[in-house]
Amino acid sequence: MENKPYDIMPLITIMEQLLGPDGCPWDKEQTHHSLKRNLLEETHEVIETIDNEDFSHLKEELGDLLLQIVFHTQLAEKEGHFDFNEVVTAICDKLVRRHPHIFAQTGQTDSDTVLKNWEQIKLQEKGGPEKATIMSDLPPTLPALLQAEKVQEKARRVGFDWTDVAGAWQKVAEEIEELKQAQDSSAMTEELGDVLFSLVNVSRFLHIDAEEALKMTVKKFIKRFNHMEAKAMLDKKPLASYTIEELDEFWDEAKAEEKAARD
Repeated sequence: MENKPYDIMPLITIMEQLLGPDGCPWDKEQTHHSLKRNLLEETHEVIETIDNEDFSHLKEELGDLLLQIVFHTQLAEKEGHFDFNEVVTAICDKLVRRHPHIFAQTGQTDSDTVLKNWEQIKLQEKGGPEKATIMSDLPPTLPALLQAEKVQEKARRVGFDWTDVAGAWQKVAEEIEELKQAQDSSAMTEELGDVLFSLVNVSRFLHIDAEEALKMTVKKFIKRFNHMEAKAMLDKKPLASYTIEELDEFWDEAKAEEKAARD
């Protein structure tokens, strides 16, 4: 494979100037905490371009995300914590360390074994099971559905899982029944959480991303709701003035249009 001479220095140099004595007032006011929202927004914009397979904009959005990484790194360097080279060295060392089947020539293996070994190596890096647990490195800010999937996947790697999707489906039925029987708000909240967690288990067995599946449904709902609003605007009436039966007709029209577009 040809080694291309990638050069990150121009971006680092620009960032140094922006944060320097004669740099940008806004940039110099920023901290790791104030930039968290920007980092999250840029990450979501990258994901959006991937979902849309918009590769011309993906290049741009990856650049915006890279800027956030360089920004945080430059702030850390100014504070005396680390520099960009240390960031690169750390991730390179980690990748080599966690891929012994490639770099230590321990032999090729299947993906499932690779993931199990990855978890064991992570535990060793953190000082062993007595200082870290399998679940301890899960970011608490992950979206709930994604966090549930990550938890279940980690449990699967150590053998704590259903043998097939039938067990997962049975658990969904059990949790729905418990939700129906719940009497107070606290119990209903807990049981609803159990139902959602169980549904994520099913999606995992079906190899469906629960987070993406729900996003698709939300987008579909919004599209159909927009159709209803458009119909109301043609009639010059507020949406709330229609009966539920009339709104259902608009909804069914939207569904029919979607089906016709697919066919």
